Amino acid sequence: MNYETWLAEVPESLKCDPVWKFLAYPKSLWLFDLVWRDCEKLKVNLQGKALISQLIRSADSISANIDEGYGRGIEHKEYAYYLRVALGSARETRSRYFKARHCLSEEVIRHRISLCNEIISLLVTAIKNHRDHLKRLKLSKP
Repeated sequence: MNYETWLAEVPESLKCDPVWKFLAYPKSLWLFDLVWRDCEKLKVNLQGKALISQLIRSADSISANIDEGYGRGIEHKEYAYYLRVALGSARETRSRYFKARHCLSEEVIRHRISLCNEIISLLVTAIKNHRDHLKRLKLSKP
């Protein structure tokens, strides 16, 4: 399944939410759906079974923490905290995919790690931009 096909399946009610505009969010939801499908292949292998719960947990945590941060408001310091937690989860998901390379195809591993890298980059940029924004707000106050 490619991203465009997946997007067509997403309900409009999700796409209308302001958090959807932050590209790391829809990408993290897509990653989770891919993890879900990949777990079907992992569960046929004893070693793969051991990774399933951790992979699902870490991938789920990415979008969940972005949601939590947005829900508390992007103007608050807490927002960056939740983005950092999402960043840690994205990194964890990436390393779990590397560990799953013995159970999944090279193409799948390469794609999932690349998607994780994209999400990581988006989160790092958002954290930096948020920090810079808060600094500017402090400087502009009398």
